[in-house]
Amino acid sequence: MRNLNDYYFFVQVVEHGGFAQAARHTGTPKSTLAKRVAALEAELGVRLIQRTSRRFTVTELGQDFYRHASAMLIEADAAEDVVKGRLAEPSGTVRITASVPTAQTILSKVLAQVAVAHPKVFVSVHVSDRFVDIVQEGFDIAVRDHFAPLPDSGLVQRRVGSEPIVLVAAPSYLAARGEPQSPQDLAQHAGLVSVMGSAAWQLEDDAGARVEVLPQARMHANESSMLVQAAQAGLGIACLPLRMCRAALDAGLVRRVLPAWRAGSVTTTLLMPHRRGQLPSVRLVAEAISAVGAAQ
Repeated sequence: MRNLNDYYFFVQVVEHGGFAQAARHTGTPKSTLAKRVAALEAELGVRLIQRTSRRFTVTELGQDFYRHASAMLIEADAAEDVVKGRLAEPSGTVRITASVPTAQTILSKVLAQVAVAHPKVFVSVHVSDRFVDIVQEGFDIAVRDHFAPLPDSGLVQRRVGSEPIVLVAAPSYLAARGEPQSPQDLAQHAGLVSVMGSAAWQLEDDAGARVEVLPQARMHANESSMLVQAAQAGLGIACLPLRMCRAALDAGLVRRVLPAWRAGSVTTTLLMPHRRGQLPSVRLVAEAISAVGAAQ
């Protein structure tokens, strides 16, 4: 029978960086902590901590065990709160990472509302288009927009929405150049493209028909809002996620071109390090982001 108190002692030793520090924090004798961690290692048949008189190091397997053990203790605290009828009010810092367009179109709509409604929740948002290792860098949530399925990374993946990538142009451009009647007509039109040197668009319709078209590249930008502005100015036809040009469409600044066709879709996924052990504040923010993403 496992002694779950040993899990607690092990987590305290790791979090405080040694037996002496954990003993001072918990009020448990150092010798007792050492004895209980040794018993845990003996039960598991592995070394979790390498320790000498001068050095304290958590093994690689010990670090993995720590993440699960600490999550278990958080869940135990939550279970106790439920039993006592006082589930903790969401509080503390929730660290989120997202790309620039995702932050602008999804997070900006919801995080301020969450913070106003829950004064004890502090939201910290890291906006970057670089790859972020959310476990190593200590993030609670990552929000990713992607065109292909994400690889199996061991993270919790929660799909929150998907939207088409559409063609749009300003009424002034279409009045001057004529409106395309088929995908093939796009070869005679100015294209506002996101990838330098590869301006081909892969289009498909609801029946599953697919065609590749190559517009005449008029502008290249790897930032969507610049392409929206260029389309509004009448520079050409842009190929963008619907979310990025919805405001311009609603205002009549651009309109759909070949509305029966789309250039694939973009999926929004929320990623978290683990499902168990999530604090109420993390769950709250994850639910809020998911609701906004699904409504896009």
